[in-house]
Amino acid sequence: MARFSVLLSMISFFTMMVLFGTAAAAEDPALDKRVTGLAHELRCLVCQNQTLADSNAPLAVDLRREIRSQLAAGASEQDVIDFMVARYGDFVLYRPPFKATTVFLWMGPFLFLIAGTWLLLRRVKRQQRPEPQLSEADRRRAAKLLE
Repeated sequence: MARFSVLLSMISFFTMMVLFGTAAAAEDPALDKRVTGLAHELRCLVCQNQTLADSNAPLAVDLRREIRSQLAAGASEQDVIDFMVARYGDFVLYRPPFKATTVFLWMGPFLFLIAGTWLLLRRVKRQQRPEPQLSEADRRRAAKLLE
């Protein structure tokens, strides 16, 4: 019975959150479009490779709420991005700028590709060993054994 009441309270909580979110989104569709656009440009700090718009993590919900409040207060999109970068670093950007601190983010995939190609070629080269050449004495001995 206790599980049922907990389940019922969770369902009512999520229903209220959905209704509140729908009501807030219905207030200003232009603001909602700006929030969604920015949420697609910023990375969720908790999830693996998801934008704030795609994530349902509590931190992502809080960050979307922060974006909405800043934009509603009159901040520009660049002001919000600058705020997020100042607070969380370049990792929060879904497409971080190319600079000394993010060079491994940009060059990492290419380095892995080069290292993988090198390892593959090295392995293939090891498997292509030449067949040993038989000396004339080994040939005579083999022929004698086959007779």
